Amino acid sequence: MENNYYVYIMTTKRNGALYVGVTSDLIKRVWQHKNNVVESFTQKYRVHQLVYYEQCDSIETALNREKRLKEWKRQWKVDLIESKNPYWNDLYPKIT
Repeated sequence: MENNYYVYIMTTKRNGALYVGVTSDLIKRVWQHKNNVVESFTQKYRVHQLVYYEQCDSIETALNREKRLKEWKRQWKVDLIESKNPYWNDLYPKIT
């Protein structure tokens, strides 16, 4: 996973607070969120479950996708998550 870019969505729980991010190292970045390494929204609101991610072929594509997702209505993000992960399972164990 080290030479790719990822857009991801994390949550507190099913239908909880959502966080959209981008990274080149998904495993490391999700670990940082889960362990409150960086003072951020995810630390403040305990957003620790990875519920969605997609791989992009360039940083530009990933940043553009992140920007678009952040502009989406909440329900659209929920629908996106549920299209791939209907039970809102934490996907982190599957990527490590």
